[in-house]
Amino acid sequence: MQGGAGNHSVPQAASFDKTRVLDVKPLRVLKPLFTASGENPPSFPIPPGGPAPPGTLPFYPFGVPREYQTSRSDAQREAPVAPAPLRSFRTPGQGKNVEASREDRAGDGRNYDNSDLRPSRPSRKMGKRSKESEFWVADGEDSGGPDYAVPINSIQREDGDRNVVDYVLVTFDGIRRRLSQLEDSNEGQTGGIKRADLKAGNILMSKGFRTNMRRRIGAIPGVEVGDIFFFRMEMCVVGLHAPSMAGIDYLNVKGDHQEESVALSIVSSGSYEDDAGDKDVLIYSGQGGVSAKKDKEASDQKLERGNLALERSLRRANEVRVIRGMKDIMSPNSKVYVYDGLYRVQESWMDKGKSGANIFKYKLMRIPGQPDAFAVWKSIERCKEVMSTRPGLILSDLTSGSEHVPVSLVNEVDNERGPAYFNYFYDLRYIKPYNLSNTSHGCNCSDACKPGDLNCSCIQKNGGDFPFTGTGVLVSRKPLVHECGPSCRCSPNCKNRVSQSGLKLHLEVFKTKDRGWGLRSWDPIRAGSFICHYAGDVIDGSRLKHKLEQGEGDEHVFDTSRVYELFKWNYESGLLGEHSNDSSEEYSIPHPLIITAKNFGNVARFMNHSCNPNVFWQPVFYQQNKECYIRIAFYAKRHIPPMTELTYDYGILPDDRDIYITRYRKKKCLCGTSKCRGYFGL
Repeated sequence: MQGGAGNHSVPQAASFDKTRVLDVKPLRVLKPLFTASGENPPSFPIPPGGPAPPGTLPFYPFGVPREYQTSRSDAQREAPVAPAPLRSFRTPGQGKNVEASREDRAGDGRNYDNSDLRPSRPSRKMGKRSKESEFWVADGEDSGGPDYAVPINSIQREDGDRNVVDYVLVTFDGIRRRLSQLEDSNEGQTGGIKRADLKAGNILMSKGFRTNMRRRIGAIPGVEVGDIFFFRMEMCVVGLHAPSMAGIDYLNVKGDHQEESVALSIVSSGSYEDDAGDKDVLIYSGQGGVSAKKDKEASDQKLERGNLALERSLRRANEVRVIRGMKDIMSPNSKVYVYDGLYRVQESWMDKGKSGANIFKYKLMRIPGQPDAFAVWKSIERCKEVMSTRPGLILSDLTSGSEHVPVSLVNEVDNERGPAYFNYFYDLRYIKPYNLSNTSHGCNCSDACKPGDLNCSCIQKNGGDFPFTGTGVLVSRKPLVHECGPSCRCSPNCKNRVSQSGLKLHLEVFKTKDRGWGLRSWDPIRAGSFICHYAGDVIDGSRLKHKLEQGEGDEHVFDTSRVYELFKWNYESGLLGEHSNDSSEEYSIPHPLIITAKNFGNVARFMNHSCNPNVFWQPVFYQQNKECYIRIAFYAKRHIPPMTELTYDYGILPDDRDIYITRYRKKKCLCGTSKCRGYFGL
């Protein structure tokens, strides 16, 4: 068996006293079934050829076709339907603190409702835990202004859907980014724990800004297999995993003769004694016993709380939600949590842990017929180790080394060897830059600009706030973001130069089934993260009109004068008790900016349209001497799982646009989303 799962069976010779196991019923072992995975055919990158203009990098339509097989099936399989919720009971003693266990802390199995969502009290100190709940208290103040009306009704709080889940997550991350911005500005001041995620979660929980509060076995409405989370509190506010720090979430249900607990979900963080190497099998270690203090001896785990719930789930054979913790490549000290779908407990036993104490082990098998999630991550790991094994690989780096990170070119759909000829160019080519009046020189900061430094002229241009968090995440959409540029005295590694630092994500250009070539990332992308900017030639409207009149296509044109989607992405100021934030999220550029990437461009030219996109664009202003430049930077609208196509809204033309442009730009939309309007570009 893969991942060593086959070695985890009931030990033949145990060195511990079996009588210490508390009233364990006979263990049942169900033999798992494994499907043989086909091997991918070998593939070899073909280098580009042909002449290229001086000073540019070539990209050529490759000549020799090659036969290869796709490793994916086109048939879509249906995920199992969630069973009806069992009658639940509140866990006794839920108002008491629970002793620490596992990586985060042991679960108490409590069933939170509105009575648990108490606003924080002024007497509490920041960073201390509330006695009434597992959740942290933010700043010792009541979260949100008293007049703020939560735009989620009681029905949506009990049972959500995809739109409600997305809305709650976007709101959570907006608050978290704002709190991170405030924490960065106050860096150096004493007091407080910098955990904006815990504070944001407490604010939303205390105000009832959450969904799927009705506890249930099985799938969670609006949460899809493969969804990713960068913070445990995100799972709490959408009802995927209720405890904010516990590894096992369980619920007391009424059985045939008595009340008993069953497991609802588990989080395998990867740092405990779990075996998570197999994509369909998880060997999960129980909770308790392991001491958080180095000078305290570890004790044997007991068959209680979460451990007992998993044992009862083995007997009941109920579905258990599994969330797997993965290392965040972009932030090595953090984790990304991927929802891997529904599993069933197949086997349990006791084993010796690394500490020498006896621990419970549970073998969980993934229910067939669900979309791939953790399996995608494992596939990416294999591709990174040996790039030549990538199915359908045409080029390992279509940028020819011009980017810091290579961009692969892949076709798993047909025999097309690449897109039409163009020259890879990583920046904008201006005929002439903007010549604005009353422009000042760059900032005079030494080393790097510091958040909260109001003497920094670039921070002043951004309204007094540093536009990015310490991790480089955009805090808010603005009419125009001012970055430091060559005229500034700060160092090149200043955190206010995000869009000028080049690609950081491992992107891939791939052939879609019905929309030509597309763009996706091997890495998970956090909401607000910079992806790329739109490179190409800056042209004026008259030149574009001439091209269209001559019959030239405009498939790779970005036009800021189009009408784009209206959506709320910035934080809700009322939830923080701040005055209403009336700053506009609509873009404001001194002059319309039209970019064509037909002949010169970068990876952004491959990003397709969607009426429900996961990426948005933001104009970024920077200055070089007295010349002003604007980039169109793309940021993640929400968390994006790896290998998900990146899309943005191409927008529609205003009613007063020239008839020639209107005629040539009407396009049928193939995004296939529930919000599809049927067309774009008109």
